[in-house]
Amino acid sequence: MPRSVNHVASRARRKKVLKLAKGYFGRRKNVWTVAKNAVERGLAYAYKGRKQKKRNFRALWIQRINAGARIHGLSYSAFIGKLSSKGIELNRKVLADLAMNHPEAFKAIVDQVK
Repeated sequence: MPRSVNHVASRARRKKVLKLAKGYFGRRKNVWTVAKNAVERGLAYAYKGRKQKKRNFRALWIQRINAGARIHGLSYSAFIGKLSSKGIELNRKVLADLAMNHPEAFKAIVDQVK
């Protein structure tokens, strides 16, 4: 009995990968083996980048809160410690936004904590 290879499915699989490789330079966009490797690596970097984005934003928020707190004579760690002891539950994203865009509101929070 002849061997069945299912060209329809394998062609569709290759088309899917080559579509993801659209915009790549040189052979990475149209040669199957090169494109497959490039797309796999790109998807791995994308997965890793989604995790790193969260870390980077948290670090940015901490820097902004620290800068805002130091203007009012507090370090970041002292400010966060006093916030939690007073029971003020604002996350770092909101605090960083207040420190950057609404300094008077951030000053009110700092005065409440002191």
